[in-house]
Amino acid sequence: MTTQTTQTQILGTGISEGLLLKPIRYDWAYELYNQAVANTWFPHEVQLGEDLSDFQRMTEEERHAVTFLMSYFNPNELLVNKALAFGVYPYINAPEAHLYLAKQMWEEANHCVAFEYVLETFPIDRDEAYAAHVEIPSMAAKEEFEVRYIQRMSEQTLDITTTEGKQDFVRNLVAYNVILEGIWFYSGFMVALSFRQRNLLRNFGALIDWIVRDESLHLKFGINLILTVMEENPDLQTEEFAAEIRQMILDGVEMEERYNHDLLPNGILGLNADYINTYVRYLADRRLEELGFEPHFNVSNPAKWMATANDTLQLVNFFEAINTSYEVDAKAGS
Repeated sequence: MTTQTTQTQILGTGISEGLLLKPIRYDWAYELYNQAVANTWFPHEVQLGEDLSDFQRMTEEERHAVTFLMSYFNPNELLVNKALAFGVYPYINAPEAHLYLAKQMWEEANHCVAFEYVLETFPIDRDEAYAAHVEIPSMAAKEEFEVRYIQRMSEQTLDITTTEGKQDFVRNLVAYNVILEGIWFYSGFMVALSFRQRNLLRNFGALIDWIVRDESLHLKFGINLILTVMEENPDLQTEEFAAEIRQMILDGVEMEERYNHDLLPNGILGLNADYINTYVRYLADRRLEELGFEPHFNVSNPAKWMATANDTLQLVNFFEAINTSYEVDAKAGS
């Protein structure tokens, strides 16, 4: 159960506020920080070079998929860091949340180094991989979507004492934590881990496992933060704003579906764009439910082996005035 005073909310921009960690007001944030510290890892601990023989004997389509994933993941890990630094950290005043965000920002940097490690190890054309995120329309569209929200947070004055300012804060969280990290990243993780299902790139799979473990906490933190802001600010609890949030997620699904057709234009053994997109729709339904909406697509999970990475939170009501589901299960997603 969240412990807090009625005078203080998690949103706030005062520099002199939030300088004392104890007493903890938001137990879920401090618990997630401690879990994140326990999860600390370093990319070069994974013997990625052992996968070179696998990569060299893979088909052109399979190597394209790995390169495509690196083209997207590499810049977007750093984009998430900008979203956190400019669009989240400055607008909250709970020190336990700041602790977690500081660890998350380090993790995003660590993920970037991990993907650079992949580019350094496998015979991938780095210039081509770097260029893809601006030259491939489906990939560029996803990035443009995210940049639009962070620009509002970082390049314009955001007044979080107003309803509009608070709405922008929540929109940014939905764009990054729910859509980018909770749907788009998980879609890519499933493709990356599918190689291991066929006994390929096992060490690459281990690297992705560590990243998924981090991202499961990022997703929990983001959804808990959204629900906390919603609970503490009844002016946000309108049907119009809920409909907008829901549509953002559905728009995110459409962008991901186009991206996945470029990721696997012809399919590979046991995997094609339609299969991945069914998984994307399943993910979107989970995220909708975690925010208290009804599922939209009503599809079953085609990748049952990814189930433990999908289900992160108890179901809550987006407009519930008193939410008792903020306490995080330390075993979930680990």
